[in-house]
Order: sequence, then C-alpha cells, then structure tokens
Amino acid sequence: MSKKNPLEKQAAEQPEPETDILLKPVQEAPGSAFLSVRDLRIHFNTDDGLVRAVDGLTFDLDRGKTLGIVGESGSGKSVTSLGIMGLHRTARARVTGEVWMDGEELVSADADRVRQLRGQKMAMIFQDPLTAMHPYYTVGKQIIEAYRVHHPEASRRDARAKAVKMLDRVGIPQPDRRVDDYPHQFSGGMRQRAMIAMALVNDPSLLIADEPTTALDVTVQAQILDLIRDLQQEFGSAVIIITHDLGVVAELADDILVMYGGKCVENTSAENLFTEPEHPYTWGLLGSMPRIDRERQDRLVPVKGSPPSLINLPQGCAFHPRCPFADRTHGASETEIPLLVETAPQHRVACHLPQATRKEIFAQEISPRL
Repeated sequence: MSKKNPLEKQAAEQPEPETDILLKPVQEAPGSAFLSVRDLRIHFNTDDGLVRAVDGLTFDLDRGKTLGIVGESGSGKSVTSLGIMGLHRTARARVTGEVWMDGEELVSADADRVRQLRGQKMAMIFQDPLTAMHPYYTVGKQIIEAYRVHHPEASRRDARAKAVKMLDRVGIPQPDRRVDDYPHQFSGGMRQRAMIAMALVNDPSLLIADEPTTALDVTVQAQILDLIRDLQQEFGSAVIIITHDLGVVAELADDILVMYGGKCVENTSAENLFTEPEHPYTWGLLGSMPRIDRERQDRLVPVKGSPPSLINLPQGCAFHPRCPFADRTHGASETEIPLLVETAPQHRVACHLPQATRKEIFAQEISPRL
C-alpha cells in the first residue's frame, strides 16, 4: 500500500464545506480603497491533491489607478482575477478571505448579488476573445445582451445603438456595419477591441484585463494598451492588468504585484520595481526582458528551472530551488516560508535575504546586467 502524500492527507482531513464556497463573514470594510483584497485563498480539491492556486493574497486598488499582476504561468494570476469576479463557486473550489469592492464584501455575498455586480460594476477582458465570445451570435448581439441584462428597460433599438457607439469608441471601423459580423470575421486585434467594448458597455468601476495582448503583434499590443489607458481616464475605472510580461505594464501600471507559487513576493510602485527591485524572482523577470532603450552587452538570462507544482510546493520559500542566492540565507529559505514585510513605504517583499544584502547584490551583480 503506497504512502499517502502529506498534502493529500491534509486535504482529506479538512472538513468539506457545507455550501459550494467557504464563507467568512466580515463586519466592516478595511480601509477606504475601492478594491481591497485581504488574505485571499483559493484552493481546489483534485484527485491528485490540494491545489493551492492562491494562498494568502492581500492588496488594495483605488479608483482611477492601475495594478499590474505579473508572474509566470501557473503563479495564480488568472485564478485571482476569476476569484474577484466570483467565478470559482464550484464544488471543488474553496475560497476564503475577503474581497471588498466599494464597501461591499464579495466572498460571503449571495451568488445572485455577485451576478448583479458582474458585468455592471466589475467586468473582465478575457485572455482569448475568440473562445470567450460565442461563435454562433454576432458581435453586436453579444454586446446588446450584456447591456440589456443590466438595463432591462432599454429597447433593442437603444441597445443596438449603444453597441454601435461602443464599437466606435474602441476604434472598430464602420461600426454600424461591423456590429452584425461574427467573431471569426474580426481580426485578432479587432476581437480584442470588441471584447473591451463588451466589458465597458455598462461603465464598470473595476476592469480586469487578463493577458489582453496575448497573440497580438507589437503594434496592435501598443494600440490595445493605449485604448485601455484612454478608456480608464474617460470612465475613471480601477484597472487590473494580468500579464507575464513586465514590459506590458512598464508604463501602464501605477503599482505592480509580483506573484510566485500562489503568493505575492513583491508589491510596490512601478517606478520602484524597475529601479529598486528587491526580490530575486523579480530580478530574474527583469533580466529576461529585452531592452530597446540601450544596447545590451550580455545575453538575456532566463530564470532557471520551472515553476513549482501548486500541489507539491517546495518547503520553505517556494522560489528557493531556482534562486541563485538561496545559499546566502543560511538554510532559512529551505525550511521557513518568508513573510511579506514592508521594507520601505509602499514596498513589500517576501525574502529571507536581509534587505542590506539584497541591495548590495542588486547594485553589484544585477543592475549592471539589466
């Protein structure tokens, strides 16, 4: 008889939730931020074990500001966004923590209430618009449906006029004609614009863009990012940009949250992240990013190894098997999970290396290569 994995044993010992989602009632909203996420944990019970997709995430986002969430595939970025939208209410998902939006808690909210908010007060631009949009219905019909769900008093004529207006706002040529086209008749960039039009048709206060520039050429990427920035200024929305590419959020984001293994490893302003990064994983992401403002003397240096399994995370710091500086922590990185601490105003880092050591390594070894 084979031994049971410790994580599987732990998952088996945990009591099953009575409902499809674990509820954690909270009395009052923390702080004054428009979006406030506190200790968000999203776990999935699978046949292979407990997947800790998001494990204790905390951050704030104000109106009119943009947060970039970056990390490799499998770090928990998209799961976080779907959790905020309330799209993990399944038998296998276990969600705890708090998600406050405009003073209203969403994790413990009724499913019908979250459904009312979704699309109206919060909206999402999905990663692949070709699969996110229904192939059987025209682009216009799908935008009209998204609008009339939250505006049942609107006539079909008014809703169609709204759809045409939104397609025009996002730069679709001849919107009065293209509104009757199907998704496959749009190019990749136009489908992404149509997805943005659908997300913004109800003027949401929170917009989440999950890899909005994936599979687009660099020219269209720049156009999509400029469009999101312009629409944010027009609507005053809070925006979350999810990406694995730091270059995408270099100028768009006000703050950046770096995720690894379902946790936040660094969170600070975009300016600080590019000028004074403190976590070795952030250094790795920056070192693997090409520069166009000056000639590089060395080859790009990829982050060695592969992202960890979220079922069998390494003991201690999840990044230590890939960290080139783990030997300088005197074994702490292999046995203890680092705490996310504030090392400077609005700069949080989870690393066992002393701050003075991190600054010395960055100045002498990392910065000259970037």
